[in-house]
Amino acid sequence: MIFYELPGRKDHCRSAVRQLHSAADILEHVQYINEGVPVREENLSLRAKYNITALFYDILDYPWERRYRQWRPWLLGDLRGRVLEAGVGTGRNFRHYHESVELTGVDLSEVMLRKAAKKASKAGCRIELLHDDASVMRQVESNRYDWIISTFLCCVMPDEFQPAALEQFSRVLKPGGRFRLLEMVYSKNSKIRRRQEFFAPFVEKVYGARFDRKTLQYIEESAELDITSRRFLKDDVYLFVEGVRKG
Repeated sequence: MIFYELPGRKDHCRSAVRQLHSAADILEHVQYINEGVPVREENLSLRAKYNITALFYDILDYPWERRYRQWRPWLLGDLRGRVLEAGVGTGRNFRHYHESVELTGVDLSEVMLRKAAKKASKAGCRIELLHDDASVMRQVESNRYDWIISTFLCCVMPDEFQPAALEQFSRVLKPGGRFRLLEMVYSKNSKIRRRQEFFAPFVEKVYGARFDRKTLQYIEESAELDITSRRFLKDDVYLFVEGVRKG
């Protein structure tokens, strides 16, 4: 595990848990958590894909990031307590969390986690990074988190694993804990749909993502999770879902 505790005030930016003095130190600690990580056999190819894509991810994603960075502050800024981010990627969300948040970031790709560890130095909150499979999460305690955040994880995750991932979400959330998901789906607008279909082979090859995942259906079928809000952030493509763990 990696722990950072970086107070939000820049003039007092120091680690209260462990001081990591260089990028080399960070990489060493991220590599340490890779040993014995439980990953579904079927997800090994996805992990291999992201271990390559991670090297160029921020560059490849830049055209879309110009839009996403407008959404991150309101998506994350009001969260408090213990937060689990599933599919943390290169850590682009980190600097938008409130300084009081205790954040756990989970990702399937160890190379993504190396990138995320570097961005952690710009965060104002305490961060723990775990190399784990979001549909398994054996390293994550039950009934621990106030919030789960996931941005564009489920459109990457194969449909057959999504019910298992949602079971993990409900397991690690406290009763009454909340979740927010942001995903991409196929538009019903024919012009937008044609554009999506044109890019779909590239998106799946590079990111493993698809626009036809059934995430919303799986949440609606969940016995433990309730949807409290859903809306599109742009056109009928970027779907925002918020909900709560029952009980």
